[in-house]
Amino acid sequence: VKGYHSVQALYGKDRITRAKVRKNGEMVEVPITEALDLIAAKMKETISSHGKDSVAVYGSGQWTIPDGYVASKLFKGCIGTNNVEANARLCMASAVTGFMTSFGIDEPMGCYEDIEHANVFVTWGNNMAEMHPVLFSRMLAARKRNADVEIIDFATRTTRTSQAADKSILFKPQTDLAVANAICYEIIRNNWVNRDFVNKHVSFRKGLTNIGYGVEDHFQFQDKAEGINFAEFEAFLKDYTPERVEKISGVSASDIRYLASLYGDPKKKVTSFWCMGMNQHTRGTWINNLVYNIHLLVGKISTPGNSPFSLTGQPSACGTVREVGTLTHKLPHGVVMNEHDRKMAAEIWNVPVENIDPKPTYHTVEMFRALDRGDIRFIWIQVTNPMVTMPKLKRYRDGALKEDRFIVVSDVYPTPTTDVADVILPAAMWIEQEGMFGNSERRTQHFDEIVPPPGEAMSDTWQLIEVARRLGYEKQFPWSQDEYIGKIWEEYRRFHDSPKHNMAPYEVLRARPGVQWPFVNGRETRWRFNPKYDPACTSGEDFHFYGHKDNRAWIWARPYEPAAESPDQEYNFWLNTGRVVEHWHTGSMTRRVPVLHNAMPSSYVEINPDDAADLGVVN
Repeated sequence: VKGYHSVQALYGKDRITRAKVRKNGEMVEVPITEALDLIAAKMKETISSHGKDSVAVYGSGQWTIPDGYVASKLFKGCIGTNNVEANARLCMASAVTGFMTSFGIDEPMGCYEDIEHANVFVTWGNNMAEMHPVLFSRMLAARKRNADVEIIDFATRTTRTSQAADKSILFKPQTDLAVANAICYEIIRNNWVNRDFVNKHVSFRKGLTNIGYGVEDHFQFQDKAEGINFAEFEAFLKDYTPERVEKISGVSASDIRYLASLYGDPKKKVTSFWCMGMNQHTRGTWINNLVYNIHLLVGKISTPGNSPFSLTGQPSACGTVREVGTLTHKLPHGVVMNEHDRKMAAEIWNVPVENIDPKPTYHTVEMFRALDRGDIRFIWIQVTNPMVTMPKLKRYRDGALKEDRFIVVSDVYPTPTTDVADVILPAAMWIEQEGMFGNSERRTQHFDEIVPPPGEAMSDTWQLIEVARRLGYEKQFPWSQDEYIGKIWEEYRRFHDSPKHNMAPYEVLRARPGVQWPFVNGRETRWRFNPKYDPACTSGEDFHFYGHKDNRAWIWARPYEPAAESPDQEYNFWLNTGRVVEHWHTGSMTRRVPVLHNAMPSSYVEINPDDAADLGVVN
C-alpha cells in the first residue's frame, strides 16, 4: 500500500522547496546558494575553533549509494573526521556484527528466490505481513502453490503475520536466546546434526558474557573469540533443555521440540526471516549468531530454500550504510583501523593517506551524546528524523538547541528535526533524482529521475558536492551535474574489484532491474559460499566460507541473558514496539498521503485482553 500510493508523497501542501536560515531566532527563506555558503563557512569556522572532530554528518538507509559515498569521501577523506554515521546503526548493527562474527563477512548468503524453494518459513520476531508485505505475499503465493509449505510465526505479540501463519508461537521478550539454544540442544539429542557438513565447514567459539547494556556515555565492549570443540558446545547446551527453557520463555517444551523437528528434518528446506525483532534486541548480535547456529548444525544454508535471512527495513541500509560504509569505523572497503584499507581509500579519493584517521569516533547514539556534551558543535542531518527516533530524546533535543550548536537538516517536509535546525535545505525525493539503492538480497538497483524536483530542491549528493567545493575540494569532486551519478558509481566500484564483492558496471545497472553482487564475468551471485553459484569459492569443496581465515563458518556458544529491565511490581508490563502496514518510520512522508493518513491517522497501543479487563480498559 505504501509503494502503490508513494507518488502522492511528492505533493504534500507543506513541501519544502526553498532553503531557510535562522536569523534572529526566526527561519527565513533565502536563495539556496546563500544557505550553502553559510554551511561551508560555519564548517570552516567550527573546524578552525574546535578541530576536525567537531563536525559530523548523520544520514540513513534512505541515503542513495551516491549520497553515502560522497558523505564518506568528504568527511573521512577530505576533512579527516570519522564522524559519519547513519540511522541504520540503530536497526542493523546487530545484523552486521552477527554476520561478521558467524561468517567474517557481511550481507545475506541467500536471496528472495529462496521463497520459491523453501518448505518451511520461520518469521522470527518479524511481522512480515506489515513490514515486508511484498515478500510476505510471495510466501503466501508459495504456500498456495504447494500444500506442504508451512509458515511459522515466532514472535512476542499477535500480529497480521500470526493470523496468516499456519502456527503462531509467542515468547517473552529476549527469551528467544534460550529457545534457540534449546532447538540446538534438541537437534544434537536427536542426532539431526549434519555431521559431514559440520566437520568440513564449521568451527566453534565462545565469547565474553555479562557484557552490560551500553546505556551510559563512553560504553565500550570488545568481544574475544575463544576456540572450543563440538563436545564443549554440547556441554554448554545442557542448561537449555526444552523443559527448562519453557519456564524462562513461556514457550511450551512441545513447541520447542516442534520447531527443532522442522529444522532437523533432512527432507525440509527451511528459511528463517528476521528484522527489527532480533536486531533491536539488547543481545541482538547473539540472537543472530544463535539462528545461524541452528542452520549450520543441520547444514541448511547457502542452497536454494535453505537460508537464514536477515531482512532490512530501509531501501539502502545494505547498499549505502553497510556496503559504502557510512559508519564511523568503516570505509567503502574495509575499516579505518586497517592501514591497507586506508591506503586504498586515499588512492581512490585522491587525498593524502594521513587525512584518513585510523581511530573511529562515535557510533550513532554516542554521536548525539557528543553533540549534547559539546564535543560535536556542527551536525548535518540528511534523510532521517532523529528528533523523533532517538532514545532518551529530551537529552538530544535539548543538546541540539544549545547556544553554540549549528544544525543543518536536508529534508522534503517539516519535521521535529527541522524544528531544531539553523539551516534547512530542500531535498529531492528519490523519484526526482538519479541514484542507486542496495537491498537485502545484495541487489543494487539504479533509478532515473522521473520528474524534476520542485523549487530549488536538489539531491543530497549534490548538496554535499556543492559544500565540498566551497570548502576547497574541487579536485576530489570534479563532476558536472549531468554525469555525476555515473562517475561516482564507477569510482565506488574500484573499492570492490574482487570476486567476493564485484559490483556491476553503470551501463549494466541501467539496463537491468537490479543486479546482485558479487557480479563476476557478467554473472550474478544468488547463493554465496556455494561454488555452484559463487565465483569467490576457491577451496574445491562443496561449500567455502571464505570470510574467516580458517575458511569455516563459526558456531557460537552464546547464553541467554535477561533484558536490561524486566517487568516488576512497580512497572508490570512489557512495552514492545510495533509496526503498521500504512506508515513508514516516523510517517514524515506517508502521513502526507491522504489515503494512508486517513487509514491510520494516529499511533495506538495494544494491550492483552486479560490485562485490559483487569484495568477496566474497554476499547
